[in-house]
Amino acid sequence: MRKLLLLLIATSMVMPVMGDAQTSRKAPAKRPTTARPAAPRKAQPPNAKAQLARALQMAQNGQYAAAANNLFTLARKPELAAERPQIKYILGTMLMQLKLYQTAAFQFVDVIRSGSPRYSKPAIEKLSIVADGLGDDTILNYAISRVDLNAIPASQKDMVYFRLGEIQRRNKDYAKAIDMFSRVGANSSYFYQATYNRGLCELEANEVPQAITVFQNMIDGRASAPVTDTNKVQAQLALARAYYQKKDWDAAIEAYSAVPRDTLAWHDAIFEQSWAMLRSARFRSAMSNFQTLHSAYYEDFYMPESLLLRAIVYLYICKYDEMEKVLNLFESTYGPIRSKIGNFIKSTNDNMYYYQELEKAKVIKTTDKSANLHLPYIVLRNIMDQGDVKRAMNYLARLNQEKTRVEGSPTFRASALGQYSLKILANRSKNTKLAIGDMMKVHLLNMRTELHDLYEQSGFIRYEMINGRKESVKKKIAGKDLGEQIDDNVNRKFYIENGFQYYPFQGEFWLDEIGNYHYLGKQSCE
Repeated sequence: MRKLLLLLIATSMVMPVMGDAQTSRKAPAKRPTTARPAAPRKAQPPNAKAQLARALQMAQNGQYAAAANNLFTLARKPELAAERPQIKYILGTMLMQLKLYQTAAFQFVDVIRSGSPRYSKPAIEKLSIVADGLGDDTILNYAISRVDLNAIPASQKDMVYFRLGEIQRRNKDYAKAIDMFSRVGANSSYFYQATYNRGLCELEANEVPQAITVFQNMIDGRASAPVTDTNKVQAQLALARAYYQKKDWDAAIEAYSAVPRDTLAWHDAIFEQSWAMLRSARFRSAMSNFQTLHSAYYEDFYMPESLLLRAIVYLYICKYDEMEKVLNLFESTYGPIRSKIGNFIKSTNDNMYYYQELEKAKVIKTTDKSANLHLPYIVLRNIMDQGDVKRAMNYLARLNQEKTRVEGSPTFRASALGQYSLKILANRSKNTKLAIGDMMKVHLLNMRTELHDLYEQSGFIRYEMINGRKESVKKKIAGKDLGEQIDDNVNRKFYIENGFQYYPFQGEFWLDEIGNYHYLGKQSCE
C-alpha cells in the first residue's frame, strides 16, 4: 500500500515532464538563429535653421567664399522666407569682402526692395559704398536717393554728401548742390572733388566772384602739391575759365598761362587762352598759340574751331593769303570727317555696332592708327574723352576686373553663386556697352551739327576775306596803301610800347614742334 502511494507521487511528479517531451517530439524545436545587427538609420540632414546658423558661423570665422555659397543656397529656400532679408544682407557683405561689388549690389537692392525694417537702412549704406566703388551712376542714384542723412554713419557722410551734390548738379539744382558739396569735410578724400564741383556750380549759376574765390582757395590749399597735381591743375583751368566768363581777358590769359605744359589740360588751356587773346586784341600772342595747337604732336586732336579762330586772327591782321590757306585746310580736313560721320550714322542704328567701333579705337590708341575704322580716329578719340563715355568705360573696366576675380577661382566659378555672378556681370557688361553706343551716337550727332555750323561760319569768314582783299586792291589803286611801316633795324620793344602789332610770319610752318612762338613782322592793316 505504502509502495503504491509512493509510486503514484513519483508518477505525478514525472508526467508533466514526459508530457512536454512528447509534445516536443510532435513539434520539432526551431533552430536557434544568429542575431543580426540592426540596420543603421540614415543621418537626417540638418534643417534649414541649422544650416543658416552654420553659414553665419562661417561668416564670423572669415570663411567668406564658403559662407557666401551657403547663404546663396539658403536664400532660395521657401522655409527661410522670413529670414531672407538677413540672408541677402549678409551675403552681400560677404561678396564685398570678396571684392565682387556688382554681385553684392544686387543683394542689397533686393533687401531694400523687401522693405525690411531692420536691414533696409544698412543695405542702403552698403549699396552706396558699393556703387561708389563701381562708379555706376544708375545704382548710385538708386542708393543715394534713398539715404536718410540722419541715419548714415559718420564715416560715410562725406561720400554721401558728395554724391548727392553730383545728383543735384545734374538736375541743375545748383543751390542744393552747393549746399551738399559744402558739407564735405576738409579731411575727406572727397574734399577737393567736392570743392571743384562747388565752384562749377557757382559758375553755372552765374555767381562768378564766388566761383573765383572757391578755385583760388583750392589752388592755395594745394600749394605744397607737385606742379602737375590733378586737383591743382583742374582748379587753375577752372579759375581761368571763371575770369573768361567774367570777361576779364587779361586775368584769364594770365591764369591760362599758369596751367603746366606737361599736363593733359594744357592743350585745352592753350586753345581757350587764344580766344581770350583775340578778345583782348593780342593777336601776336594768339598766333604763337596756333603754332602749338596745330603742331604734329596734336594731329589726333579734334579741334575744327581752332582753325577758324586762326583764320579770324589773320583777318584782323589782313594776312589774306595765310587766311585762305587755313580755310582750305579746315575744309580739306573736316569736310571728309563730316561726310564720314553722316554716312556712319545712316549706316546703322545698332548701339553695339557703335560701341565696337569705339572699342577698336581704344585698342589702337597707342599702337597702329591705320586699323580698319569706319570713322576717323580723331573723331573717336574726341568721343572717348567725353565725361559720360569716360565714366561708362571705367565702370565697364571694373566689371571686367570682377569677372577676372570670379574666373580666377575654379572652385568658386563652378559653384552656383559663381555662375550667378558671371551671368550678372555678362548682362551688366552688355547693357553698359549698349549705353556707351547710345552715348557715342549722341556725340556724333552733335559733332555733325557742330561741323554744319562751322562750315557756315567758314563761308562768312571767306566772304570777309574776299571783301578785305577787294578793299586792299581799292586802296592800292587809289594810292592809299600804307606800304612799309616798320624799320627792322629798330628795337622791337619800341614798336610794342607804341602800340604796333608784329607778325613776321611769311608762310613758314614748324609743325613738328611744341612751344610758344613769337614773331616780329610788319603790320598790314591800317
